[in-house]
Amino acid sequence: MGDHASRRGGLSGAPAGGEPDPGAIEAGRRLFAGECRFVAGAPGLAALPPETLPEIAFLGRSNVGKSSLINALAGRRLLARTSRTPGRTRQLNFFDLGGRLLLVDLPGYGYAAAPKTEIAAWHEVMRHYLRRRATLARACLLIDGRHGIMAADAPLMRLCDEAGLSYQIVLTKIDKVRPAALAAVCEAVAVALAAHGAAHPEIIATSAVSGSGIPALRAELAGFAAVAPPLPAR
Repeated sequence: MGDHASRRGGLSGAPAGGEPDPGAIEAGRRLFAGECRFVAGAPGLAALPPETLPEIAFLGRSNVGKSSLINALAGRRLLARTSRTPGRTRQLNFFDLGGRLLLVDLPGYGYAAAPKTEIAAWHEVMRHYLRRRATLARACLLIDGRHGIMAADAPLMRLCDEAGLSYQIVLTKIDKVRPAALAAVCEAVAVALAAHGAAHPEIIATSAVSGSGIPALRAELAGFAAVAPPLPAR
C-alpha cells in the first residue's frame, strides 16, 4: 500500500479532461474484455479469500453506484448486484478479472436499510480490510458527481491517509450533471484532496449509463494488474 502518485492533479473522463495514452486505453480495454467472475463473498474476516492477486477496492456512500460502475467496467449488466435500496451490499464481494486483478465491491457507508448492529459489523470488516490487506493496491473512492465530497466521506478519507492506502476519487452519475456544475464539483474536490496525503491527485469522472470515463478508469486500473502469463508454446 501507499502508492502515492506524483502526477499532476487533473480530471479524466470528462470533456474538459486530458485523455490517457492510447496504449494504456487499449491495455485497459483488453484486460476488462477478459473473463470476470465472482469468486468470494466475505461477510466476516474469516471469509476473506487468500491474498494472491493485486486488488482494487470500490468504496463510497450507500447508493453511490459502486456495483453499477463495476458492471460498466467489466461490460456486464449483472456481474455485481445493484439495487435502489441503500445498504443492499452487506459483504465484501470479490471478482477475479482474468486471473490478473481482483475487483472488490465493499458495502456502502452512510444510511443503509439494515439493523445498526449489522451495519457496525460489516463496517468493522471494511476497516480491517482497508488497513491490513497486503494485496490491496488502490482504493477507488466513489463520489456522486451531483454532490461532491460530503461529511460522511471524511472518516473514510482519513482512514486511508492513516493507513497509507492510495485512493483515487471517481465521480459517478455525471450523466445527471450539467457541465458547469460538474466543473465546479471537480474544482472543489481537487481543493479538498490537497489536504490528503494518500489521495491520488487525478479525478476520474464517470457514468455507468453513458460510458463516459470508463475507458480512462480501465486504463488507470490496468496498471495494477499482474503480468499475464505467457502463452503456451505450440
